[in-house]
Amino acid sequence: MAKTKPRPGDQIPDLVEALLVELGEDPERQGLKATPERVSRALRQLTDGYRIKPEDVISDAVFDQDYDEMVVVKDIPFYSLCEHHMLPFFGTCHVGYLPRGKVVGLSKIPRLVGVFAHRLQLQERMTKEIAEALNGTLSPKGVGVVVEARHLCMEMRGVEKPGGQLITSCMLGTFRKDPRTRAEFLGLVRRP
Repeated sequence: MAKTKPRPGDQIPDLVEALLVELGEDPERQGLKATPERVSRALRQLTDGYRIKPEDVISDAVFDQDYDEMVVVKDIPFYSLCEHHMLPFFGTCHVGYLPRGKVVGLSKIPRLVGVFAHRLQLQERMTKEIAEALNGTLSPKGVGVVVEARHLCMEMRGVEKPGGQLITSCMLGTFRKDPRTRAEFLGLVRRP
């Protein structure tokens, strides 16, 4: 994602300053003086996926190709913010598809993951959005997406249990209908 510049009329710094006061901090303290602007820039960058259309990320890199075997990009790192507490969740995403005469440029799949990760998210929804966007743009025989992530909202607050992972999947087309295709995809994803 692109580096985010301060926006004219940005209200986030004032809101962060008010939040610091509400929390009992002094926003004029040396370590906090520039914090409202830094938080604003960080939040703009971490949510810049709202300003990008997923189809625009992929559409300029779809190529006619007579290839009908599974394509898998695995271990794509991502960082997102949970929409319930605005705390980070992060992990890896694995994406596979069965082409139907068209393939997508390799770098576009991690970019697609980044578009959806850079929004306030639920992991379950993000998993489905990635699969549906790839399916809608390529019209492949099938798509599979598996996301594995740690959620700081669970580790830092609430039950305060570090290390647990949430694993979600979305299978479309042949990945859903054919147990062999699904098993092949999951086997490739599990390989070290």
